[in-house]
Amino acid sequence: MQRICVIGGSRYFGKLLVERLHAAGHQVAVVNRGSTRPPAGVEHLVADRDDEASLVAALGSRTFDAVVDQICYTPVQAAIAARAYAGRTRRYVMTSTIEVYDPATAALPAVPAGTPVPEENVDPASWSVATDLPWHDEAYLEAHYAEGKRQAEAVFTQAGGFTFASVRSAHVLGGGTREFTGRLAHYTERIRRGEQIAVHAEALPTVFIHWAELAGLLLWASTGTEFSGPVNACSDGLLDVRDLATIVAAQAGRTPAYRVAIAGEPASPFSFDRHYAMSNTRAKRLGFTFSRVEDWLPGAVAEALTASTAPAQ
Repeated sequence: MQRICVIGGSRYFGKLLVERLHAAGHQVAVVNRGSTRPPAGVEHLVADRDDEASLVAALGSRTFDAVVDQICYTPVQAAIAARAYAGRTRRYVMTSTIEVYDPATAALPAVPAGTPVPEENVDPASWSVATDLPWHDEAYLEAHYAEGKRQAEAVFTQAGGFTFASVRSAHVLGGGTREFTGRLAHYTERIRRGEQIAVHAEALPTVFIHWAELAGLLLWASTGTEFSGPVNACSDGLLDVRDLATIVAAQAGRTPAYRVAIAGEPASPFSFDRHYAMSNTRAKRLGFTFSRVEDWLPGAVAEALTASTAPAQ
């Protein structure tokens, strides 16, 4: 049994992670602002993670084998957590994102066209941090989501005091009504109704991960391995937007209809005008086994279709 602290963990794959940690026999504590209680048997620590004094007071004298941070978006939040958990945990795992590799948001090293991006393309050990930017402003944070994640990783990496690992997640799908981004529902609804899908003229592939697989990887990263640094989390297999729509259409019994997005118009989710894929080779070398996206996506689509036709509660 290990002592695990989850910051967030109130919804979607974070909630599933908490349930799985508890079911595996670990002693689990969840930190949130108090609006959502964790499952029975899981300790509830009420604190605002943005308020260092509140967080330190809630933690008290507790120590942990690992912390899993589900809701760190800025270097300011990371700095608060790095100080609060220094000396309290030997391991810290942060949920990060494929967005850190978005070349539209930072000057990143070029990779050959069609090559899945490896972790070293964004090195948190050498990434610059600017905590004096308006990270508290919601509009600024939304516009600088990828940079906030990059800088948060950098703060933890450069702080020391515990072993730090970041899990850079691909686009997460599955979970039916719990799939809170609404991106899969965008396709199931339009295809079911026969509506056109806006795509780029040359839509290029990206990577995905099932919500339960991501929960499993976070469990592994926090309790089953000792690696440090970033690791990419994506199922095997690349899909472009038309591949995704074809799978949705097969489940819905429809034929997808497309139109090319005009200049300045946003395309539908997961339609990219650049190759937007990560390599999961490092995670495999460390011992994690991924599924293939084609194996679970039809089931995720079926869940989304069922959710879209279910009567309102």
